[in-house]
Amino acid sequence: MQTNKLTYDCAIIGGGLAGLCLSIQLVKAGHKVILFEKNEYPFHKVCGEYISNESWSFLEELGVPLSNMNLPKINQLGVSSTKGFMLEAPLKMGGFGISRYTLDNELAKLAKQNGVTVFENCKVNDVKTSNNIYTLHTTNGVYTSKILCGSYGRHSPMFMDKKSKTSTQNYIGVKYHIKTSFIDNRIELHNFKDGYCGISKVDNDTYCLCYITTSKNLKDNGNDIKKMEEAILMQNPYLKKYFSSSQFLFEKPVTVSQITFNKKSTYSNDFFILGDAAGAIAPLCGNGMSMAMRTSKILAIGLTNYFNNSISKNELIKLYQKEWDANFSTRIKVGYYLQQVLGKNKITHVSLKFLSKTPQLLQKLISLTHGQTF
Repeated sequence: MQTNKLTYDCAIIGGGLAGLCLSIQLVKAGHKVILFEKNEYPFHKVCGEYISNESWSFLEELGVPLSNMNLPKINQLGVSSTKGFMLEAPLKMGGFGISRYTLDNELAKLAKQNGVTVFENCKVNDVKTSNNIYTLHTTNGVYTSKILCGSYGRHSPMFMDKKSKTSTQNYIGVKYHIKTSFIDNRIELHNFKDGYCGISKVDNDTYCLCYITTSKNLKDNGNDIKKMEEAILMQNPYLKKYFSSSQFLFEKPVTVSQITFNKKSTYSNDFFILGDAAGAIAPLCGNGMSMAMRTSKILAIGLTNYFNNSISKNELIKLYQKEWDANFSTRIKVGYYLQQVLGKNKITHVSLKFLSKTPQLLQKLISLTHGQTF
């Protein structure tokens, strides 16, 4: 297998939001970056596809022309129980809708235009470290780098199985794009037994319908997604309406399995971890997309200081962990506790009723799931 003679400053495994945003920032700062993505852009991913406005300026600074894309602006929230009660609330910060199919593709184009070496349909099979240089054995050749970052999503690459074991994972995610009758400036979360489903508008005049539930729900319904939706999700009258009357645009849903929401680490196996690879973020934390992008900015600043010899690698490792905790620990705790309440039929119904009568508490909870502009 051919070995590339150029040693990059940074290699990134995984070209989702965190990896692409990190690569663009680093290459703009003058560093040589290579990125490996196992799929080919554009492609769909399981994701709620709502982004809070905290990320708008950041994405535009990277070069994504959000202002010219006629994206839906979302400032209203509805949360329903299986009994049909709907909690209503304004989203003071608000957000916008955009599909991962569109956004990831825009970022990939920007990465290439700015000089990132991007390999698509390319898997990293193994990584070796010697004299502070990482050697990556990939399906497209052998490459070397001074720093390695993992942005590979919820599932670790195969080569890491030899080095670490993951805990038992028991959630699945399912996403559709649909045509339906829905208010453009609104996002809704609909609860059902052991799960919840979000719906909001994205680009191209379509709507994202995405839910998460336990693998047990699927197993109990013969591993048949449609059967599970009919038996469990459609017990919520709002979901019954959407599943019964909408036009589904995919031949089959986009799915992901073996999801866990356990926090992992920001530095593991001798490389930096970001995005869902550092711990899949519960949807109720307030959009993991903004958190992934903010993480990339934190790490990009730290890596640039490291490459400029302003800090040591050990200092960078500690600084990155400290900044990660400072920015996300509260949001993750709030999301965790909310997740324990929602998806439980009786508890959810009572909780939503209570929050409807305590608007100040409700707004406080919402604010804790949205960060500041960065």
